[in-house]
Amino acid sequence: MVAKRLRAFWEHLVAHPWLVGDPGLPGRVIGRRARWITIGGIVLANTIGALVVIAFALLALPKPDGEADGGVLALNLGLAGVYVLLALVVGVVWGRRAVEAGPHGTGGWLAADRAADAAERTHVLRAPLRIMKVQAALWGGATVCFAVLDGIVHPLLGLGVGLTVALGGLTTSAFGYLLGELALRPIVARALDHAAPDRRGVPGVATRWLLAWTLGTAVPVVGLVMIGIVAFTNVDITITSLAISIVVLGPIALLFGVFVTLLAVYATVHPIGAIRRALARVEEGDYDVELQVWDSSEIGELQGGFNAMASGLRERERMRDLFGRQVGADVARQALAHDVRLGGEVRDVTVLFVDLVGSTALAARLAPEQVVALLNRFFADVVDVVEGCGGWINKFQGDAALAIFGAPAPLDGAQARALRAARELHERLRAHAGELDFGIGVAGGDAVAGHVGAERRFEYTVIGDPVNEAARLSDLAKQKPGRVLASASTVARAGDAERAQWALGEQVTLRGRATPTQLASPAS
Repeated sequence: MVAKRLRAFWEHLVAHPWLVGDPGLPGRVIGRRARWITIGGIVLANTIGALVVIAFALLALPKPDGEADGGVLALNLGLAGVYVLLALVVGVVWGRRAVEAGPHGTGGWLAADRAADAAERTHVLRAPLRIMKVQAALWGGATVCFAVLDGIVHPLLGLGVGLTVALGGLTTSAFGYLLGELALRPIVARALDHAAPDRRGVPGVATRWLLAWTLGTAVPVVGLVMIGIVAFTNVDITITSLAISIVVLGPIALLFGVFVTLLAVYATVHPIGAIRRALARVEEGDYDVELQVWDSSEIGELQGGFNAMASGLRERERMRDLFGRQVGADVARQALAHDVRLGGEVRDVTVLFVDLVGSTALAARLAPEQVVALLNRFFADVVDVVEGCGGWINKFQGDAALAIFGAPAPLDGAQARALRAARELHERLRAHAGELDFGIGVAGGDAVAGHVGAERRFEYTVIGDPVNEAARLSDLAKQKPGRVLASASTVARAGDAERAQWALGEQVTLRGRATPTQLASPAS
């Protein structure tokens, strides 16, 4: 239970809008939040650096000339307090200007609440590095000052104190970079909105983990090395002093190692977790997912790459959807799964042809917009019924539609499905079409199904006697009261249940055909 609560708290913390940014907030609000977090990070980094120096100087660093320790220590502590306060003020002001000021600073485009240009994005991505350089410069000055001051008292003391302050500066600079990177994430997210990061001159994941190693391992080890170096001089190091030094450096290494590792883990694992969750949504078919890009390292490029991939998948799915609507879902799937070649193959298909009556007169009487609206309502009913019965619309021909059952993929019970579609379509059109009149014809048999046209422009279609017969039956049905006709051979091949719904009629020789066709119409 405790572990679950801690995990829930951690997930809530790492996803907090103050840390990852809220796209809906105004730029001024985001800038103000990031500014205070950055200031807090600078203060925290300097405080940690000062504590490292004090711990080394008081407890770990052996000192020569023990008689002068009291006065030198008081002087060092006093100067250190003044310098740290001054460094905090200068560091905050200087660090803030390094981020917000200048022609490409965040203060301009965030205040204007506009998108950042390429130069402004680069400025934001390099901002944590600027913060680190500011702290390095301030602590570098302190290193020189204290080394010279204590070197006057004793050269070894100056060397030891200078190296101690340098370690504190290294700690502060590294923490300043990691905390600055964390604090500026909301601004980075706004700057990289719909844009991939340009990482030229920007540190990456390797730098982040190198800094973590520096704080958790290198600084304490350097402290031990310093003690070993001093041991080679004429400074006496007792066993007690050596034990104290080790006892002090051990907890420092553990404490800073855990803290800085957590920072590096959060900075690395959190965006990877967001990418993993987004990938899971894509696997489920949700292509509308888009990640905030707020990491300045290679992970930011990965976030931007994911967004580009998702955008490509959305476009591909949109094209697939449009393609499927144009040619039919089955034809689209077959075309995407296999190479498209001109030509076809013989298939046993059943064809349903539906055609309007008097569409020319209708076009002369109504406005073009009204005619299109009527046709769209008519075709909507045709598509719903045909697809509901397992067929697909091969093409719309003006005021007519050609539906295929049994191609491009084989379809069990194609004859029964087509005949049922004809009966259901008759009922639907009678109820919805209003003043529109129509004729429906159904015929089946062998036909050639495949791609017809040229290499640069072709379509999938069905050619053969069943198509011609269905079209002729549709014309003839316009003159019959029921408006639906099918060939008796097609009805004979349907199952018993569907066959019982049809009644056989006369034989007629349809226009353009040499052999007679026995008609069948719905029994009801």
